[in-house]
Amino acid sequence: MRTATVTRNTAETAIDVTVNIDGTGQYSISTGIGFLDHMVEQLSRHSLIDIEMKVEGDLHIDQHHTVEDSALALGEAVAKALGDKRGIRRYGDALSPMDETLTRVALDISGRPYLVFDVEFSQPRLGEMDTEMFEHWFHSFAQTAGLTLHVETLHGSNNHHIAEAAYKGLARSLRTAVEIDARKADAIPSTKGVL
Repeated sequence: MRTATVTRNTAETAIDVTVNIDGTGQYSISTGIGFLDHMVEQLSRHSLIDIEMKVEGDLHIDQHHTVEDSALALGEAVAKALGDKRGIRRYGDALSPMDETLTRVALDISGRPYLVFDVEFSQPRLGEMDTEMFEHWFHSFAQTAGLTLHVETLHGSNNHHIAEAAYKGLARSLRTAVEIDARKADAIPSTKGVL
């Protein structure tokens, strides 16, 4: 089983995250930000990665530390669970439609973090979540998970759909990328021999 637990305690947040890459999409998410909980639940359900996440953050200040640190811890747990990445498919991509919205996500578990985020929102908040924090969440997750990650909204007008399609696209891309390739289950998927 490819599992990992990460505990991250700072003066701003206290976080415990456990992931099971070979799960069934079971989740228990509590960040203190309802819309963020909903998005991480979508990530778990559609990637089939089991995620348990408990976050206590300084939300009396704002959402920044909670959003950033929870994404950093989750990405770290995914990277830790993947180990040396032996046998994974490495690449994943998905078109994620949600009513009028269509989002394209592509990623490479390269060990070289990079984010291209071409997603725009027309309102400042979704529920109690600041929409400016979505890009920061994806950046933080890509950083510690070691992903080259591209997220692009091709069409969309409903802000809820735009956000959810991005997380579902990430989930479906991850599901493909972390799968073991039966043809090369014993090999690191790189000509360098390391990722």
